[in-house]
Parts: sequence; C-alpha cells; structure tokens
Amino acid sequence: MRARLGLAILVVSMTAPTVASAADKNADPATLAQALTTLQPGDTLHLAPGHYPHFSIANLNGNANAWITITGPAVSPPTAIVDADLGGSSNTVEIRNSSFVALQHVTIDGHDVDGAFGISAGGGANNRVHDVRIEDCTLVNHHGSQQHDAISTKTPTWGWIIRRNTIVRAGTGLYLGNSDGSDPFIGGIIEDNLVDGPIGYCMEIKFQAPRPAVSGMPTAPTTTIVRNNVFIKNDDPSPDGDRPNVLVGGFPATGAGSSDRYEIYGNLFFHNPRESLLQVSGRVTIHDNVFVDGVRAVLAQNHDLPLSQAYVYDNTVYAPTGIVFGSAAPQGDAVVGNLVFAATPISGTIANQRDNLTAAMANAATYVAAPSATLGQMDFYPLAGKCRGAAIDASLFANDHDFDRDFNGTKRGFDFRGAYAGEGRNPGWPLGRGIKSGGDAGDAGPGSDGGASVDGGSDGASSEDGGASGANGANASDAGGCGCRATNAAPTNGAALAAMAALLARARRRRRGSASRSTGPLRL
Repeated sequence: MRARLGLAILVVSMTAPTVASAADKNADPATLAQALTTLQPGDTLHLAPGHYPHFSIANLNGNANAWITITGPAVSPPTAIVDADLGGSSNTVEIRNSSFVALQHVTIDGHDVDGAFGISAGGGANNRVHDVRIEDCTLVNHHGSQQHDAISTKTPTWGWIIRRNTIVRAGTGLYLGNSDGSDPFIGGIIEDNLVDGPIGYCMEIKFQAPRPAVSGMPTAPTTTIVRNNVFIKNDDPSPDGDRPNVLVGGFPATGAGSSDRYEIYGNLFFHNPRESLLQVSGRVTIHDNVFVDGVRAVLAQNHDLPLSQAYVYDNTVYAPTGIVFGSAAPQGDAVVGNLVFAATPISGTIANQRDNLTAAMANAATYVAAPSATLGQMDFYPLAGKCRGAAIDASLFANDHDFDRDFNGTKRGFDFRGAYAGEGRNPGWPLGRGIKSGGDAGDAGPGSDGGASVDGGSDGASSEDGGASGANGANASDAGGCGCRATNAAPTNGAALAAMAALLARARRRRRGSASRSTGPLRL
C-alpha cells in the first residue's frame, strides 16, 4: 500500500495544477456574501468574530493541492456564529456545485428551527459536490424535531472529511445519504467528533442503491472510516421511532460500490435506553471500540440491504446484551478477541468465534479498573493479569487500518482481550463527554485503495426516513413528512453561547496538547 501511495504522490506532484495566486482574504457579516464570490483555489477566507446570516457555498472549486478554506477564529471566544434562517426556508450553510472546500472553526446555531439543517449538500445528482472538509466546528440547537439534522448530505458525494466537530442536541447529528439509497455517501472519513444527545441517531450512513453515473465519482473500492468519535445518546423520547446511536447501511450487490467497506474503530459508544449502540449491515469491520450502557452493544444484521461481511474484534462491551448477529454474513464473519461484560455476551449465526473473554456485568470489577455507566467515573482499563490470554491470530484483519492499534492508539499486543492492550493504570483518554484525545489517526487518507477518497443542493430543508428496528424484528417505520415546519425561534442567548464556545475551545486546546428490515415508508 505504501508503495502505491508513494507512486500516487509522485504522479500528483508532476501533473497537478500549481497555485498561482493563493491569498488570505477577510470578511465580516456585512461583506461575506461578496467575499465568497471572489474565492479561487488556494484562498483562505478569514471570518471576523460576529453573527453571520445563513449562506451558500456555491460554485467554489479548489483542487487537491489547493483547497478553498473558509475559517472563523481558531481560538474562541470570540467566534464566528452562523445563524439559522428563522423562517426555516433555507439551510444554514448549503453547499452547491463545489469541491475541495473546507469550513473550519465556525459555530452553526440552528435556533431549533425545524427544517433548517446546519450544514447541507442536497438536491440529488444535479448538485455535484465532493471533497469537503468540515473541521473544528460547533453545531448547536438543531433540536426542532427528530428530522432536524446538524450535517446532511443528499447528493451522490464522496471524499468528505468530518473531523473534530462538536454536535450537541440535534434531531439527528449526521445523516449521510438519502432515505431511498439514491444519493450515496462514498469514501469518507468521520473522525474525532463528539455527537451528544440527539433525539434520533448520532449518525446514520444510508444504504446505497445501484450507483448513478456521476462524473468523477470513484468506481474502485473505497472505505468509509469512522474512528475516534464519541457518540452519546440521552433519555429523551424519540417520537419518530427509537434509533441506535449509529447505523450504517449496505452497499450495491454488483457494480461500483459492491466491494466498499466501513471501518469503525477507536470510538466510544455510550448510552441508549431503547436501542443498540451500533447497528450495521453491508461490509464492515468493528475493532478497538468501547461500548457502554445500551440495550445491546452491536447488532449486525440484514436491514435495508443484506449483511455481507462483518469482523468484530478487540472491543470492550459493558451492556445487558453484547454482540448479536441477527443474520449470517455470507462473505465472512469473525468475533474475536473481545472483552464482553453482558448477560448475553455473544449470540447469533457466527462461524468464526474465538478468543473472547466474557463475564457478567456484575463481575466486571474482577477484570477492569472501574466498570460503570457513569461518564467521568468509568474506566475499563484491564487490571494486571486479568484480561490476557493466548496470542490471537489477527492475520484476517491485517488489511484493516490500524488493526494493531488499541483504543488509545497504542501499538497493541494480541494477547490482550478487549479495546485496551495494556494493564494497570490507563495512560490514555479518560472516557468522558468531550472530544476524544490521544487517538491515533493512522495512515488512512484520500484515495481508493483502502483509504477514504476525498473530493462537494438546493436551499431548503429535506425530509428523512424510517428507523432501525431491533433484533426482535419489530418494524419501526414512520409516516412521511418534509420536516419543514417553521418556528419563530428566538436567537440563542449570547452569553450562554460564548460560555459554551469557551469550554469547547479549552477542550480543543487540551486535545492538541496531549433491526430487521423496515417495511413501512422510509424517512429517517
């Protein structure tokens, strides 16, 4: 892989366009609209502190060597705050016909206006958007309904990097793809984010129908990477149906996308009083995650599309039900090297199940430092001599990114069971409500040879789709609806928002230093 990567870098350096006139530019709320029209490849637009009206990133196309960057102040407060359209007729930041564009260090305030998504690329195949970076942003007050999304894509798109963002109390945190599978989200990287307290999903990546023909869309196999995130649910009711913290859907059976994969690792999945912490179908590998306090930790089964391949290894689980295969995975399965504290640790149709360590939740303190369902108190780092066994043959997983790194990003020994490859005192990030620090981002990057590819709708809100259902096969479908209800929301209290921004800035500085198939109409 590294040889191929080196060749790719050489080719790009010889053939990619050069940046002739990259510039730093400045804008404030009064001048932003005009400044956006002037941006060229390589430019960086610096936003002054203040409140900005909703806007569109339209017809801005950088290139792989010269991204266009729109950034607020890197240290806040003060901060650049983009306010939702209080009428609910437009999304707050809409991306149209743009590529190689980065949005950084801004706060998106949805004011709980149902229908005004925070960051959106919609409009289907007529909106050519790819290679987008959303980094170090804060998205708040997208809690108008379960269909109110903080980040949404509904166009065939690829190469997104969604990194180090904080999303608090959204209807749905990230909704990537469309409810009917028509607008695939391909080859993305979702890493180092905090998604806390949504009504529905922290994140859903939709299943994919046979892919449309879109110029530039990858046709070689790609991997979407979900790593080092913190996905937290709360106890709020879900009026449109209960949802897992995270759900990822399947891929086309043939043609482009049929060999694509998800790699989900190094994440904390915490709390779900009514559903799974993670539900998957398609082709997926799940390793070195910590799962705490859900109805079940992992549910792998046919959903909108079949479960094809699922490798679940080196995870730590503390939940009533652990790892469940509700369907067979005909292209291969593995449940290996996990540390599972549960009444029902591992169940379902699994051909390759070995080298796991299981015990009741009540006995977890025999094995780990401080088993608990309380953030800030829980510590699942192994006690000395308690979570080791014979060396595990991990050759099946050797092509996965960071397969040999534990939850802390440390080079692992395969004699440990669970997400941590160490014992005694945890040297890494204490499990909590914040952006994870200390995770190893690994070597994945743009491209289609095992890493995520990286490349950018119409204004207005869009509807979402029906939900996941649990292992018992219960249907969780919903009625239709556009999710466009407008409310007369008052602007968020400035002092409270500034205090939140200060807390998040401190957290970021610390980080730098240290269900069966639904049969009803689909929405979200």
